[in-house]
Amino acid sequence: MGNAFPQRPSHQERMLLVGVRRPHMSVRDMQRSLDELVQLVGTAGGEVAAVTTQQMKTISAHSFLGSGKVDELKKMVHDEKIDAVVVDDQLTAVQNRNLEEALTVRVLDRPSLILDVFALRARSHEGKLQVELAQLQYIAPRLVGRGEMLSQQAGGIGTRGPGETALEVDRRRIRERMTLLRRRLDTVRAERDVQREKRLQSSMPLVSLVGYTNAGKSTLLNALSHADALVEDKLFATLDPLTRRVKLPTGREILLADTVGFIERLPHELIEAFRATFEEISYAHLLLHVIDLSDENMEVKYHTVERVLHDLGLTEKPTFIVLNKSDAGHAVPRFAADGIKISALHGQGLDELLRCIDAYFSKHFVTLELLLPHTRGDVLSELYRCGYIREVRHEPEGIIVQCSLLASAAKKFSEFIQPCEHSPSPTP
Repeated sequence: MGNAFPQRPSHQERMLLVGVRRPHMSVRDMQRSLDELVQLVGTAGGEVAAVTTQQMKTISAHSFLGSGKVDELKKMVHDEKIDAVVVDDQLTAVQNRNLEEALTVRVLDRPSLILDVFALRARSHEGKLQVELAQLQYIAPRLVGRGEMLSQQAGGIGTRGPGETALEVDRRRIRERMTLLRRRLDTVRAERDVQREKRLQSSMPLVSLVGYTNAGKSTLLNALSHADALVEDKLFATLDPLTRRVKLPTGREILLADTVGFIERLPHELIEAFRATFEEISYAHLLLHVIDLSDENMEVKYHTVERVLHDLGLTEKPTFIVLNKSDAGHAVPRFAADGIKISALHGQGLDELLRCIDAYFSKHFVTLELLLPHTRGDVLSELYRCGYIREVRHEPEGIIVQCSLLASAAKKFSEFIQPCEHSPSPTP
C-alpha cells in the first residue's frame, strides 16, 4: 500500500465550525479554543463559512451533539453550501460516523484537523513518515462503516497524509503499513542519532527553542543566526527541527535548534509519533521558552508547553523565558517577571539575550590548561569556537592553552589536559 496523497479540491473548502463548551469550561476558554480552530482551518487552506457553538451538559454517545443541534447543523450545511463540519472536540468513531451520515458531509474533530495540518506542513522524509503513522493510528479505529462515504470524497481537508487509498483498506493492511512505517522511522532515526552524535562531539553548547506554535521561534532563529528558516504567520510553520550556529558576544559559538511548536490538546498519536523529535530537546544544555507577549492567552499557552515538557520529562532543564513582541508595549505577567524582553522581528533585546546566554554558560564552564602538539591547529580552532580562550603560548613542547569549556565538552579534550592550579576564574 503506497502513501497516496489526494489532490486538493479545485475550490477553497467551506467549513462550518462547531465550538463546544463543556461543563468545566468558561465562555472565554471556549472562545479561545474556537479562535485557535479558526487558525487551524486557515492553515489547512479552508474557509470558515460559518461558526456555531454548543454548551454541553451531557454528551450524546450516538452523535456527540443533541438531536436539536444536529438538525440546526443540517440546515446550516444546506444554506451555507458547507463542504465539511469541524467539531472543536474529540469524537469517537461512532459519533463521527453518525454525524457524517446525518449531515451528509465530511465531519472532522479537532485532533484530525491538527493531524491534517501536520500532514500539510511536513517537509522532511522523517516528518512525513511520522505524520502518516500518527494519522493511521488515529484513523484505524474509525474505518468501520465509512468505506462508502470515504470513496465519494475528493481528498479535502482531513484526508491528506495517508490519503483515500489508505482509508479504504482493512485493518490488517493498516497494521502492516504501520509496522513498515515504524521500521522506516527506526532507520531514519538511526541516521539522525549519528548526526546528533556529531553535533555533540563538536563541543558547542546546544540551546533549543521551545514554545507554543506561532510564538515567533523561527523568526528568532533567523534573527540570531542570520539564516533563512521558513517563517509564516501560520500554525506549525516549523515541523522539522532546524539547527543553526550562533556567535555569542565573547566570540564563542553555540548551536541553536528550532523545534515543533506545541498546541493545546495535541493529539496523543502525534505526541507518540513525534516523541523522538520532541526528545531531541533533552540533549539541549539550555532551553529558551519563547512566549508571544502580545497574546492575551499567553499564560494558558505557557502552561500548555510546560505540561508537554513535563510529559517528556524535561521540566528540570535550565530554561530562560523569552518574551517576544515586547515592543508592542504589553505588560509583563507575573509568571514571566524574570523573562527577557525582545522583538525577534525588529531586533530589539537580542544583544541582551545573547549576553544572558553567554553569562549562563560562563558559570557552567570549567577552567583547564591544555598542551596541544604544534600540528593540532584544528583542536585550537575548535577551542576558539566552543570555549573561552584565556591565553595561548607557543612553547617548545607544544601549544599551551588556558581556556574555559562546558564541563560536558571538556571530556573530548581529556588527552590534552594538564594540571592547572592557578588558572583564572571564567568571566562572561
